[in-house]
Amino acid sequence: MKRFLAFFVSFILICGFDVQAEEPTGLYAKAAVLMDADSGRVLFNKNGEEVLANASTTKILTCILALEEGNLDDIVTVSDNAVVQPRVHLGMQKGEEFVLRDLLYSLMLESHNDSAVAIAEHIAGTTEEFAKNMNKKAKKIGCKNTYFITPNGLDETDEKGSHSTTATDLAKIMSYCIMESEQKDMFITITGTPNHSFSNVAGTRNFNCSNHNSFLNMMEGAFSGKTGFTGKAGYCYVGALERDGRTFVVALLACGWPNNKNYKWSDTRKLMEYGVENYSYRSVEEKIELPRIPVENGVPSGDSIFDEVYVDLEVDYGTENDFSFLLRDDEKIELKTTYKEKLTAPLKAGEGVGEISYYLDGNVLKEYPIIVAEHVEERSIAWLFEKIVEMYFKL
Repeated sequence: MKRFLAFFVSFILICGFDVQAEEPTGLYAKAAVLMDADSGRVLFNKNGEEVLANASTTKILTCILALEEGNLDDIVTVSDNAVVQPRVHLGMQKGEEFVLRDLLYSLMLESHNDSAVAIAEHIAGTTEEFAKNMNKKAKKIGCKNTYFITPNGLDETDEKGSHSTTATDLAKIMSYCIMESEQKDMFITITGTPNHSFSNVAGTRNFNCSNHNSFLNMMEGAFSGKTGFTGKAGYCYVGALERDGRTFVVALLACGWPNNKNYKWSDTRKLMEYGVENYSYRSVEEKIELPRIPVENGVPSGDSIFDEVYVDLEVDYGTENDFSFLLRDDEKIELKTTYKEKLTAPLKAGEGVGEISYYLDGNVLKEYPIIVAEHVEERSIAWLFEKIVEMYFKL
């Protein structure tokens, strides 16, 4: 039996059969997503589109908006509204002043709800206006099922719905914060800082914040994230890990309730390990042969007015020269090209006439335009007359 099993395994390896990796099972979270932060592709999905409360993971969007729209050295004045926010809070006093930079550490390390409100009011005037900005930003990032009402993620409902998102949308927001935003470096610095000490502007009170994202010390490469909890949302988490040039994001919603605080770490580790162990970058350098396309009513390059006109096509890759994709061993990229089989003059160099698409499981990963390589002038009456005259004098 042992010999048979050994032979069978060897046969599979020799023949190059693809063995599909086993996806994670037994997750505690009601909704969970593992995302390739670089491409935004979802690598694992458990109820990723289910709309759920997401608690303080909301604060990643609050933070990135404050970084993009504010100035780190701004002075923030505390309002009545900020003071009355429930625990967890910094313990602000009405009229007290803080530097925005310090409040962002308070927001992301200790998850202080009063700091979130003070930040939102400083940036947009009111929390309601800030929430509008949050929802606009979420939609711009690509979120389809996100509706935020509060800057701190506390459970809230209004005439349009409840404060909520999906695991997929939350992973998209995190990917934006660490990969695309012009303020990504500062966001990563804040969320990866173990401790931060500061005082109010007057220097009369001192504060110290400790990072509650324990996953930063659980796996090599973990560098950013945010925890969250409310009675409605349960334990939530969104975090990022970079390993060998690959960046993974995990988003978890409804991952247990007290006394199951550590479920989120178990789920996050399981998903991150699945990504690290099974996905690697593979180069797709398939040579693309594009035909010459006939052009009706075009000016020929030769002397004869009866010559047929053709134009070369090429792919416009822009500035991109890396055609690598994060793939499992059993996944294969399919290349499809579509273009017009006949063109009509006039044509301008660079004019789009089709596209080339890279597909995986029926979904487009990347797409580039196919363009005309050169100008083709249109045959005009004046051109025909000129050519006929030239032919006459050559006789």
